[in-house]
Amino acid sequence: MPLKLAIVGRPNVGKSTLFNRLAGKKLALVDDQPGVTRDRRFAHGRLGDLDLELIDTAGFEDVTDESLESRMRAQTELAIDEADVALFVFDAREGLTPLDRIFAEMLRRRNKPVVVAANKSEGKQAEIGAAEAHQLGLGEPIPISGEHGEGMADLYAALLAVTPEELQEEFEDYDDDTKPIKIAIIGRPNAGKSTLVNRLIGEQRLLTGPEAGITRDSISVDWTWDGRKIRLVDTAGLRKKAKVNEKLEKLSTQDTIRSMTFAEVVLLVMDATHPFETQDLQIADLAEREGRCVVFVLAKWDLIEDPGQILKEFNEHAERMLPQLRGAPVVALSGETGRGVERLMPAVIKTHRDWSTKVKTRDLNDWLQLAMQRHPPPSVGGKRVKPKYMAQTKARPPTFVLFSSRADQMPDHYRRYLVNSLRESFDLPGVPLRITIKSGANPYADADQGYVVKGKRAFEKKEAEKARLKASRNTVKKSAQRAAILAEASADAGAAAAGKPAPIKAVSAKAVSGKAGAVKADAAKGEAVKSDPGKAAVKSVKPQGPKAQKKVSTTPSYKVGTKTAGGKAGGPRRPVAGSRVVRGNKTPGGKPKGR
Repeated sequence: MPLKLAIVGRPNVGKSTLFNRLAGKKLALVDDQPGVTRDRRFAHGRLGDLDLELIDTAGFEDVTDESLESRMRAQTELAIDEADVALFVFDAREGLTPLDRIFAEMLRRRNKPVVVAANKSEGKQAEIGAAEAHQLGLGEPIPISGEHGEGMADLYAALLAVTPEELQEEFEDYDDDTKPIKIAIIGRPNAGKSTLVNRLIGEQRLLTGPEAGITRDSISVDWTWDGRKIRLVDTAGLRKKAKVNEKLEKLSTQDTIRSMTFAEVVLLVMDATHPFETQDLQIADLAEREGRCVVFVLAKWDLIEDPGQILKEFNEHAERMLPQLRGAPVVALSGETGRGVERLMPAVIKTHRDWSTKVKTRDLNDWLQLAMQRHPPPSVGGKRVKPKYMAQTKARPPTFVLFSSRADQMPDHYRRYLVNSLRESFDLPGVPLRITIKSGANPYADADQGYVVKGKRAFEKKEAEKARLKASRNTVKKSAQRAAILAEASADAGAAAAGKPAPIKAVSAKAVSGKAGAVKADAAKGEAVKSDPGKAAVKSVKPQGPKAQKKVSTTPSYKVGTKTAGGKAGGPRRPVAGSRVVRGNKTPGGKPKGR
């Protein structure tokens, strides 16, 4: 079993900082302001090979009246009675104070093992204050620093010396395979959250009173109900963000939201005299967005007249204001008198069971076909959205994936219809549901990229094959052209050797390739000019069909650029050599066109 250690002392000596150091995580709120901690806080810690069950307590105040400080002192005394060892912490920089001496006298009368720790002993200034603790008669003080972790080895040796022998023999693991159900109790300040926790566990575990905002830390309480392990987390009240100005209240708000994030069930406690205010609705919406199941609790029900009619109105109001949590249970109770408390835990267990539901894929697809028959999918842009297949990916909260054509164009109202129908058909009231709509991969879905993520490899493979085929065709064409040119050159060389004149042929510029082709083209051009002087050279055009066939010009070269229609001469055309290049206007060969 772990050693139960109560960390006690007067306010603002660093008890919560040392508590966080031994626990290994920042659980308790820490601030320079005295009196931050008010309730007892429990956590598991470890120092060396020594397992600890830590109890953080409020600062000791020497008052016995009905004030809040007196109730905090009572909680500290309960912690000392429950603990195996008391760790008395004082500020070494300030030395012993009269309040420290009073508290040491109270510890001496309790007949409990006490270890004295002189906290904040970082410098030489603290040596004198730490030496003053010998006057208390509780043993030699141990200089430590909870902020910087100094002196932990000496503290371990001192705790091991006062640990009972039955605890030193074997330290069992305090974790259990059966995880408890985590329930976060959240609401506005002074709604009755701490009173409800005390009523459920049957003892005055948390501070309560008429003052608003008593709870500051999120206090967890382990409890067993009907054989099930439950972990209740009492949180600070949440006010509107515009009203939160103090740093300490901001820390409390962050701690409350963190508790909601790690909880499984959220009990939204509301004052029955004015429930479902704007802040309550925002808290419920936040819990739904975090994926937590919600149970509405109407506290202070003993102050309501005509409860039957008012409860019916509350249910209708919740259905109308929070449609995303339709069917969430509403429990009316009184934490002060215990009226209606017995109905709370059955509602919590049922909601938690629904939150953990797993639906078979076959049942989901049968339901999908019926839902589509009852209300067919809408048409968007003249084409209908067609859901095809549905499956559940995880629980807590239940999350589903729906495969459909044109998934990105699924209207929101049809998605809401599917969620409401799913909640009604499978009996999942008040449980947040998640539906993700996906479509299959289409490599030509995106006009810019030509593919989507899943079809990228197939698209790239197809494009590479096209490029390879195109390159092979070009290679074959160039080889054929080169062979034809070589054959013609060899024929001309044979004719010249025999003493015969070479035949005159009109050569196309596209068919000419290489040095031999250029020489042959120049010779053909010279012979054509000599045979018909004053006429423009006629270019041979490759036949491409009747539409693409170009007309051969027979206009004399000295009349090129003038208008001959009607006998009127037009202005000369802009010469090609001085043409202006238009950006982006290029020929297939890559050369700019002229205007």
